[in-house]
Amino acid sequence: MKLTQVKGSTWVLEANELIPLYLLDDRRCVLLDSGLAKEREEIEKTLLEAGLEPAGILCSHAHVDHCANNRYFQEKYHLPVALTAPEAGMCSSILNLKCYRLLVSPDAAEQEMSEMVHVPDLILPPVDGPIRLAGAMFRILHTPGHSSGHICAVTPDNVCYTGDALMSQALLDAKLPYGLSIQLAMESRERLRELEDCDFFIMAHKGVCAGREIGPLIDANQELVRRRAGEIRDLITEPMDFSQICRAVCTRFSLLTRRPRRALYYERNIRLFVEYLMDQGELGMETRQGTAFYLPSKKI
Repeated sequence: MKLTQVKGSTWVLEANELIPLYLLDDRRCVLLDSGLAKEREEIEKTLLEAGLEPAGILCSHAHVDHCANNRYFQEKYHLPVALTAPEAGMCSSILNLKCYRLLVSPDAAEQEMSEMVHVPDLILPPVDGPIRLAGAMFRILHTPGHSSGHICAVTPDNVCYTGDALMSQALLDAKLPYGLSIQLAMESRERLRELEDCDFFIMAHKGVCAGREIGPLIDANQELVRRRAGEIRDLITEPMDFSQICRAVCTRFSLLTRRPRRALYYERNIRLFVEYLMDQGELGMETRQGTAFYLPSKKI
């Protein structure tokens, strides 16, 4: 893996996602997220080769590609892990983590996410502002939507790590961008305009941009989500049950996987868009023989 300097003591480790780190001195660093379990050995090797040892983890949210190594580093290096209360609750048990992967069975959830179960050392306050971790001062901004307790963090170098609150330019063709609450995620993206004075922004998947670029990137993110929602809405021209909607959306976007668990990912993300369209008043619901059917509101 490659380590790249962003500004001052703020660097990124180029894993499957960008993992920011802040250098406390020439041998210790704070990780902003800890990456996938399968990347653990390579992450640790990269840090070791750079003469670095993790001294804390400031975690953006409890998804498998962002916190699967929290417990490992916590136990090996006796370092503090910081999470918000909602994300800490998710990591308290496999059953809670199943809420994130709702459509998989409990056994499948354990296979996929057992590494994520841990108890953080620091519960982040529910308000925006400064927090101290491993002797360094960071600033957090609460940005729920992608997950219930997602945060963005600003390093002492005035570099913002957006986690998954913002998609990079490289992802602006995403077919089904994920948001536990699409509306709340959009509102949180707007909040990132409050940080336009940051010198750089790091997006987990997978880009770095200057502060002056953040406004247009937020606009492009919002436009993508609205466009995808509109495209899904336009496929529902008559009363359709959810399986019919899934088939229509997967056909429209060529999401024709043969992998059952990936199909469940698609089904989950499609459902989140349908919920968003319901909340926006663009879809309605009726029942037929105990089954929910969705239809354009004007046809109710």
